[in-house]
Amino acid sequence: MVPTNIEQIKPFKLVKYFTFTSLIVILLGSLALSMVIAHRAETVLLKKSEDYALLMAENLNHQVFLQFIVPAALQFGQVIQLRNKILFERLDQVVRNTLHSFSVETVNIFDREHNVIFYSFDKELVGRKGLGGIDYQQALLGKSRSRLIRRGGFWGILFGTPRQSKLRTYAPLRAERPLSNIEGPILGVFEIVQDLSEDYRTITHFKYRIIVTSVAIMGLLFFILRYVVKRGEEIIQKRAQERLLLKEKLGYAERLASLGEMVAGISHEIRNPLGIVSSTAELLKQKLASTDSEVQLADVIVQEADRLNGIVTDFLDFARPQAPNLMPCRVDEVLEKNITFLAPEINKNGYEIHKRFATDIPEIQADPGLLYQAFLNILINAMQAMPEGGAIYIELSARKHTLTIVFSDNGQGVPDETLSKIWDPFFTTKDKGSGLGLPIVKKIIEGHYGTIEIDNGPEEGTQVTVTLPVGGMAQRA
Repeated sequence: MVPTNIEQIKPFKLVKYFTFTSLIVILLGSLALSMVIAHRAETVLLKKSEDYALLMAENLNHQVFLQFIVPAALQFGQVIQLRNKILFERLDQVVRNTLHSFSVETVNIFDREHNVIFYSFDKELVGRKGLGGIDYQQALLGKSRSRLIRRGGFWGILFGTPRQSKLRTYAPLRAERPLSNIEGPILGVFEIVQDLSEDYRTITHFKYRIIVTSVAIMGLLFFILRYVVKRGEEIIQKRAQERLLLKEKLGYAERLASLGEMVAGISHEIRNPLGIVSSTAELLKQKLASTDSEVQLADVIVQEADRLNGIVTDFLDFARPQAPNLMPCRVDEVLEKNITFLAPEINKNGYEIHKRFATDIPEIQADPGLLYQAFLNILINAMQAMPEGGAIYIELSARKHTLTIVFSDNGQGVPDETLSKIWDPFFTTKDKGSGLGLPIVKKIIEGHYGTIEIDNGPEEGTQVTVTLPVGGMAQRA
């Protein structure tokens, strides 16, 4: 039985593991998607910032050339005068007026020949040499270059949370030819620095919000799926157990069927020679001398043959149960006949019968003979449970669709280990008996589409509860 149980539960556990694995994959996919979205936002921001810097450089180039380089060349004969305060202030005014509406942290302008800063927002950088680097060299070749500089430690950069994110853009400073699309010679290099730290922090916060939202949604989905899977597992296990129980009952029924066929065949073969033995003993009893010992021996043969015949009859009744011959039947009248039949035994051994029959007991469709046999067996068992006498209570009541008969006694009750085997064929706790009495009773009651239950009483004794359908329900079933 255990392998079947494992067979039923293992596939569903595989589904459960697959569900959890899929959930984890979805969660990781959501996290990856949030990273892709954040990376895409950073890429777009960087591209926009580069375009923004190139636009500023183009505008600044135009204004510096027209408002500073040309007038300075006409007035002083040369453009770059590092120590000339008038030139520096004029250039500073032109640059700041041009960039006053732009978001720029600093601007540096390098000369073309010596890699020297001749203008900067930071006056301490003016005159310093060699700060241009490779991007400066590329700008001198006419190629604009941008570089993102991020500072904030290894972990800050790794998790996308640097303290500073600055974009440095290098663009050539060219002379302009009026009314011409031909680019003039390169006179210097612009270095435009934009502080993008706040923008990147906004993107990082947006990324974290996406991650937190994804985790929250996946967590909620996880608990919902876990609840659904747990409920489904309980249902599957319950159905597996029911299936195992039905399988066990089917196997038990098949074994009983095979056993019944065997018992029926053996009982039939025993009954014929048993009848001969019984009749021969009767003839022998008549022919023997009338001595007490000889007559007693013949009586013993007849009595034991009759007892054996009763056992064989029980075997046949169990192996080949009779189909109920349904007809209108009053259960209270059947019970009265049982009590009348047992009256001599009741009076002899001091039993007390207490009846409580409802007044509105309806007729049911049943076989009076089979019910008589079943009730008689129940009453005899109750009497045998109290060999020194006692009280037997019979309660008969009716509900809308059910008739209930409760038999109870004040004997010692039934041990728990016996209750679990009480319906098993051939199981008995008596010195004499076939162990088929209660199984036959159960078959009779179930043949009427009723139920029978045996339990120990609330205080003492045993209680047998029989329910039968009312209103021809057995016939319709």
